Amino acid sequence: MSEPTNGIESTSAINNDDPNLLWRHPSPKDTQLWDFMQRVNKRYHKSFSTYDELHDWSIRNIEQVWGEIWQHCGIRSSSDFKTVVSDNKTMFPRPAWFEGAKLNFAENLLFPTQKVADDSVAVIAATETTREEVRWSDLRERVRQCQAGMLALKITAGDRVAGYVANHTNALVAMLAATSIGAIWTAVSPDTGVTAVLDRMVQIEPAVLFTDNAVMYNGKTHPVLPKVAEIIASLPSLKATIIFETVPSMGFNVAAPPGMADKIFTYSSFISMNPSPPSTLTFEQLPPDHPVYILYSSGTTGAPKCIVHGAIGTLIQHKKEHILQSDIRPGDRLFYFTTCTWMMWHWLVSGLASGATLILYDGSPFQYLSNGESVKDDLAMPRLIDELGITHFGTSAKYLSVLEQKEIMPKSSGLSIKTLRAIYSTGSPLAPSTFQYVYRAFGPNINLGSITGGTDIISLFGAPCPLHPVYIGEIQVLGLGMAVQAWDYTGKDITSTGEPGDLVCVKPFPCQPVQFWGPTGEKKYRGSYFEQFEGVWHHGDFIKFNPKTGGLWMLGRSDGILKPSGVRFGSAEIYNILLKHFPDQVEDALCIGRRREQDSDETVVLFLKMKEGVTFSKQLVDDIKTVVRKELSARHVPGIIDECPEIPVTTNGKKIEGAVKQILCGMNVRTSASVANAGCLDWYREWAKTH
Repeated sequence: MSEPTNGIESTSAINNDDPNLLWRHPSPKDTQLWDFMQRVNKRYHKSFSTYDELHDWSIRNIEQVWGEIWQHCGIRSSSDFKTVVSDNKTMFPRPAWFEGAKLNFAENLLFPTQKVADDSVAVIAATETTREEVRWSDLRERVRQCQAGMLALKITAGDRVAGYVANHTNALVAMLAATSIGAIWTAVSPDTGVTAVLDRMVQIEPAVLFTDNAVMYNGKTHPVLPKVAEIIASLPSLKATIIFETVPSMGFNVAAPPGMADKIFTYSSFISMNPSPPSTLTFEQLPPDHPVYILYSSGTTGAPKCIVHGAIGTLIQHKKEHILQSDIRPGDRLFYFTTCTWMMWHWLVSGLASGATLILYDGSPFQYLSNGESVKDDLAMPRLIDELGITHFGTSAKYLSVLEQKEIMPKSSGLSIKTLRAIYSTGSPLAPSTFQYVYRAFGPNINLGSITGGTDIISLFGAPCPLHPVYIGEIQVLGLGMAVQAWDYTGKDITSTGEPGDLVCVKPFPCQPVQFWGPTGEKKYRGSYFEQFEGVWHHGDFIKFNPKTGGLWMLGRSDGILKPSGVRFGSAEIYNILLKHFPDQVEDALCIGRRREQDSDETVVLFLKMKEGVTFSKQLVDDIKTVVRKELSARHVPGIIDECPEIPVTTNGKKIEGAVKQILCGMNVRTSASVANAGCLDWYREWAKTH
């Protein structure tokens, strides 16, 4: 195992006239991260002045840095920890973190150590047609009522509480009530089909299911309860199903399966069922690694894996990322466009622990509430930023790319965007051209944080940083305490060379999953992260570092690595070319490496989904090959470029390269229902037969 080091220059040596430089913090010494660096300097007799120096120290001193983060960011516990980590070298089996401490996850969110006034706003929930403000005192009271209902059902620590819910206050309240008593929260968005829900929930056997009666999206109402009737029929573990009146006009009627009619409650009846509800909100004090969330792998070629995350790993990592990496302060307004399924919802709601006001949004990003009506509006989200005073706005790379292609320019459209300090993007690599677009469209004073992490760690490897510049196309930095490197296929550290490699983490970190659910969980856990490189976390992403700036480039999933003539590169490099040079012709693309038994080498196959009204042509194919050869290399040029009707994506909107790669290579793929548009894979099967 290589000794961790970032292998980069100090940012103090970087030329301010670099044409790739997009942003520097105007006052870095006024940030919370600067304060933390001075704390480390004082306590450990250091003289760090750059983030690179601080990060390098953090990955060489795992126990010290996480202990300092606990103290500086503030973790509320009823007893102190005795050791930071039980083993600072071994990652599997996972070491224990902060043994001896007792704490409650929900208590840390509802009573942040960063002080907030009881009557200040904790949550603003927005939809296409509504707005709701919730004060801190009201949020705590709503959690108390929900907790009382769970206690009446005799829900206890370790029980699973599930949500089939959209991103609204009631979903947040149910999660906080569940984790306040030590239950484990899991959620799936209500736009998910029945089979995909059951692929997940049958495995974890929930005791309670919270569900919306309906949801609104893109100006239309979508009933949820017909699907709920099918779901609960396959979940005999349920003690109760509780229905939120999310769309009042849609009612509560569920075609209850036999024997389950008396287990279905409206939310108002549920919170009233306890004859002797506790007068105060209580918090079960539990070990730091007690489970709080179950998230799911995409399951594109099989049953989704049930990934269990613990309280302290989730909490301390999110507080570090919010307070130190993002400079979020009490009263700041934090937004992320997300569903409750995606790990970014969990990242968002942890903002409460830093005293932030959460902006929960459910609906289309292109619908806006105007004069009481939901209207189509490409500027819907920028208008929401102005309306609600959002300071930190999070979204997907795809959304920003759509704005770029439509040439939406908020600053020149009469919007002030004056409160906005940061834009965060994740879900897929952010193209270099989109970096430049964001600064043209939203102004020069935004910290554009292209970030990367994932469901597996419920947080980030690559993070924002107020002490580090933003460069075109680059994720700013690695998060504190995250000993990430790029390795080649032999296990050699190539971080400092600038060559592409597999993302690995070589030192333990607290947000490793505490387990995978189920009897084969340990085997799945090892197989997911520790078989590629023995004892080292292999994340499954293909990356490269810029040795001069310390930034990261995300190059796609490593299972989608392309290796024609032995040259390894990521699909994102091809996607960036298309977005930069062919935005008016190509709507989306899928880049796959194909190698069958009869092939002597891998062929790069590029599928193009054309924009409406644009014809696929030989001239376009030739133009793409010419640009790829010029800007990348001859070995990057796709061997086959063809048109496709649709790009397969997961229910979270991520491209599915792995399943198509297997189809093209002649494997028989069983595709799970988590492929949102699974029918389109039949087209690729037919294509593979004739090409």
